Amino acid sequence: MGAYILRRVLLMIPTLLGIMAISFAVIQFAPGGPVEQVIAKLTGQGGDASDRIGGGGGGDIAGGNLDVGSDVGSKYRGAQGLDPEFIAKLEKQFGFDKPPLERFGKMLWDYARFDFGDSYFRDISVVDLILEKMPVSISLGLWITLISYLISIPLGIRKAVKDGSAFDVWTSGIVIVGYAIPGFLFAILLMILFAGGSFYDWFPLRGLTSDNWEQLSWPARILDYFWHLALPLTAMVLSAFATTTLLTKNSFLDEIRKQYVVTARAKGLSERQVLYGHVFRNAMLIVIAGFPGAFISAFFTGSLLIENIFSLDGLGLLGFRSVVERDYPVVFANLYIFSLIGLVISLISDLTYTWIDPRIDFERRDV
Repeated sequence: MGAYILRRVLLMIPTLLGIMAISFAVIQFAPGGPVEQVIAKLTGQGGDASDRIGGGGGGDIAGGNLDVGSDVGSKYRGAQGLDPEFIAKLEKQFGFDKPPLERFGKMLWDYARFDFGDSYFRDISVVDLILEKMPVSISLGLWITLISYLISIPLGIRKAVKDGSAFDVWTSGIVIVGYAIPGFLFAILLMILFAGGSFYDWFPLRGLTSDNWEQLSWPARILDYFWHLALPLTAMVLSAFATTTLLTKNSFLDEIRKQYVVTARAKGLSERQVLYGHVFRNAMLIVIAGFPGAFISAFFTGSLLIENIFSLDGLGLLGFRSVVERDYPVVFANLYIFSLIGLVISLISDLTYTWIDPRIDFERRDV
């Protein structure tokens, strides 16, 4: 097993390298980079990126010399009329004065040491920025994964045992309808009904805790925390457990029909012993295989719209805003960290296979 783990860890290196190389190459052709963002603001054409540039080492740029009368050629859209020296300062600040391969090599060297630099448009390091947003995403991701599995696995087993019954038919209908409803639409409905929209004002709409959280007792803090999470988690859990429920049911049905189950029942074992002593270990392998994808989806990408609707400033919203603003250090750091976590969780999932079913031996298989 040690050799298998070592091979998997070593394979993470070219995988990460490929992900970063492809993303870096795509970015080179994407219009509206950070230089264009600043130029657009200075010429009155764009967003507020340059309003924040003075904090992150951009004071010289903010006070740059503008020569509107000089009509110089430039590779940047909208840069006509700006002083070439000013454009050169912008390029140097953002690192675009170096060739792409040199910039890519430096990025890989820095990322190998977990040095992600500073945000282009925020006066904060990328690591501190991610850590600042992490509690929201951890709360949403971990709780939604835990709740969905606690619901879907028992429900899927029950549906397999009661296959074809009224219970199976009705729960299948509810699961499919819940899966078909977009989470953000249900979130808007919950906000209208219970968060001061048009009916009741029972739940808060901003943050994970109240303003007076520090003054609350520990039991009150826990209640306050879940009070803030109630609506976001409800909106996300509606469709989160559908796939796992049906996957669990079908996996159990497939195992229940095998000969070893008939033999176990013939020996006089109870139905509970058959299900959880024999069937469970084999049937849950395919469910465990889907855990990394479910976790990553809930932890990162799946919370973007929910974070926006309920004003939860987490990693999903941070990543989206960074892409819009072309804040490349934040974009690439998120991509690197998320990819690395995904690869590690995938390895942990494979190791869980061997814990559930010791018959599986990855040492005898090619990676």
